[in-house]
Amino acid sequence: CQPKNGGGHWGYSGLGGRLGKRVRLIPRSPGGTGQLAGGAELVGRFLPTGPAGKEGIFASRAVRWAERLGVRIFMSAIDDLKETMARLRSPNGCPWDLEQTHRSLARCLVEETAELLETIDRMDMPHMREELGDVLLQIIFHAQMADEAGHFSFDDVAAEINQKLLRRHPHVFGNVSLSDSEAVLKQWDEIKAEEKSNRPPAVGLFKDLPPALPALIYAWDFVKQLQKKEMLDGLVKVEKMRSLAEGLSEEQAGEMLFEVAAACRLAGIDPESALRRHVGRLVSEAEKAAE
Repeated sequence: CQPKNGGGHWGYSGLGGRLGKRVRLIPRSPGGTGQLAGGAELVGRFLPTGPAGKEGIFASRAVRWAERLGVRIFMSAIDDLKETMARLRSPNGCPWDLEQTHRSLARCLVEETAELLETIDRMDMPHMREELGDVLLQIIFHAQMADEAGHFSFDDVAAEINQKLLRRHPHVFGNVSLSDSEAVLKQWDEIKAEEKSNRPPAVGLFKDLPPALPALIYAWDFVKQLQKKEMLDGLVKVEKMRSLAEGLSEEQAGEMLFEVAAACRLAGIDPESALRRHVGRLVSEAEKAAE
């Protein structure tokens, strides 16, 4: 590890390129005290060159080589997480993690997102941090599986969303001047439409509508739990519910739900948040009743 450009920056070729992660290299002082030598530091990337399943061994060797060269290695928390997930999915990793597929984890993503939304409703910052981590785990998990199959990596995911933000904010990263949020949103939609025009045409007039409604799943599961605990009576309008349920078909239910969603749109109400908060109030009432 030798200084370049007059000592202001440090190279890292001495590590042999064995770490497949982003690291920060800080040269120790000549006296070996661990203090910075002139405050120089370098952020570099080492590409993995070890056999599959043995990257950890080669990473450990790289760390030892770095210590001999008088360099300390600091890994970012996101790289630690990526390494942990790779280990869980390795041949000698966790059997449950190895069995998972993108589809088997789909409901986990919905549930973790719903739990995050609950902390946001409560503005519960400590638990919000935890739930953000759980959602991040799902992203890392899916990216790891895609990487194993040769489709894309987590870095590809991060790079793509970063480039999208740069493209769709020319008023920040370019020479465009916008005066308010309404203009920003209009520009965002225009750029998005232009980007999608270069892709193969999708089928359906409303092809971009999200297919899942977590609040409905939450409400359905809550009623199921109330039935199991025999707490339905007294907490909700049971007779009204039973009257609606009598002879109710899937088509009729869909129509009713659509009409409520449309009415919310006309009234300027977010039905997702409204239902989630209403169920949250019912949950609190049920918990108090059980005390």
